[in-house]
Amino acid sequence: MTNEPVSLPAALASFTEQWSPRIVTTVNDYDVRVTHVEGEHLWHVHDDTDEFFLVLEGELRISLREPEGERTVTLAKGSVFTVPRGIEHKPYAPVPTEILLLEPTGTSTVGDRHEEVPDHVDATTGHALTSR
Repeated sequence: MTNEPVSLPAALASFTEQWSPRIVTTVNDYDVRVTHVEGEHLWHVHDDTDEFFLVLEGELRISLREPEGERTVTLAKGSVFTVPRGIEHKPYAPVPTEILLLEPTGTSTVGDRHEEVPDHVDATTGHALTSR
């Protein structure tokens, strides 16, 4: 990883895969990832870390299974939300959407526990960015 500025639009333009994040930089022991999303992800949970979402373009809905019950939060462009560790959640994008994620390096996109991974979801800890 070089210490050079990264254009988020250029990073997002460098790939087309959905639910397949690219690591644009690191901050201490955290990856900053961007990805394209549309449709459903899967129910999953991160046992030991929170998951930070920033919507760069589009709209993201995140269903949550909390102790008080199930609810869905809607994130418009420019909105941020953190899913607390241990909370089962399922992201869904009703339209083509671009998001930025902040997670500890090595965090799986499908969490520590999850339902069956559909073909359109990339179970990864993030891919290196090939174009800056």
